[in-house]
Amino acid sequence: MDLRTLPDGLSPSERITERRHRLATWLATALSALSIEHPGEADLKNCEQMIGGVSIPVGYAGPLKMTFSSGEERSLHLPLATTEGALVASVNRGCKALSLCEVATQSIRHGITRSIALRCVLSPWDVKEQLRRKADEWRAIAESTSNHLQLLSYEIDIQDRYLFLTLAADTDEAMGMNMITIAAQAVGEWIEQTLGGCVFVTVAGNVDSDKKANTRTHQRGRGFEAMAEVFLPASIITDVLRASVPTMMETAHAKLDVGSSIAGSIGHNLQAANVIAALYLATGQDAAHVTEGALADTDVTRWGDGLKIRVRLPAIIAGVRGGGTGLPAQSQCLGLLLKEKTALHPCHQLAESIAAAVLAGEVSLLAAQASHHLATAHATLARHSAATAA
Repeated sequence: MDLRTLPDGLSPSERITERRHRLATWLATALSALSIEHPGEADLKNCEQMIGGVSIPVGYAGPLKMTFSSGEERSLHLPLATTEGALVASVNRGCKALSLCEVATQSIRHGITRSIALRCVLSPWDVKEQLRRKADEWRAIAESTSNHLQLLSYEIDIQDRYLFLTLAADTDEAMGMNMITIAAQAVGEWIEQTLGGCVFVTVAGNVDSDKKANTRTHQRGRGFEAMAEVFLPASIITDVLRASVPTMMETAHAKLDVGSSIAGSIGHNLQAANVIAALYLATGQDAAHVTEGALADTDVTRWGDGLKIRVRLPAIIAGVRGGGTGLPAQSQCLGLLLKEKTALHPCHQLAESIAAAVLAGEVSLLAAQASHHLATAHATLARHSAATAA
């Protein structure tokens, strides 16, 4: 089936329509619902053999008043792309509660990482020493591949005859996975050609654990590490969240501490992946990185008459340029999320915004579970359309 050879002069929409028509005719199946009104340059930059798009509902939650690490108070407007009924309503309730308190955020850029795998014919420990001595040379090779890449750190691991060199880089406003991969490829080739006794096996050796849950990322962070914290007085817990301090505290202990421990969870949280996925999809991020986003930890402690709740997200893999961020709808959603600018680097603002949004979702779900409203909310909201149709 040839979906690549198309007539000259077609617009992006016409190219996509032509491919879809060919495929639908060949398979005698209906694909008309995949039509897309504003594809941008997606079929050239984001998706090969593009035949259309799948519409994902986008809901609005907010505003969420918060204070960024720069000390600036802003209101967040959250575009959440999801098909899970009750999610937007839950986050929106969390936004209401948090906006009556003081939400503070922080962020750290650890850098996007890529690990090179090398097989050492000679001693890997000798190769490790050579890499350390010649670090200035191969760092220059890496940074020469892009004007927007700066190496922040590197790490070397050895097991059996294999040596893994993991590079971490600041990639400016881009998420940077392609950027660091190109840089790592250049370094791997340089090592094989320059250092004796090394075979460059692969540019992606899994020590970076891209798009995979792992203990190293959970402990050390990757991309951006972001934190958000709030103190919830008992009055807001009672009046806004319709729960109580004791029941929320016990639910948090049972779920986050005991339940997560029994399951062997890496990351103890309520629904961080829900909010991260919804924001990633809406703003054109690589949705597969929600795997690392789900490594979040939520801590709940008694504080005065209320609760202090804190989320730590060790791996926010996101950017404001590149990938799907430039697509028409995603660009508008990203603009909505970052509408109120701060003095922070845009990627730090994005990471801290995501952390605050996750905190809103955690607070709301914890209250719903503590008051046994979770099932009721899903029955009311997620099944409303089905019940109406019936």
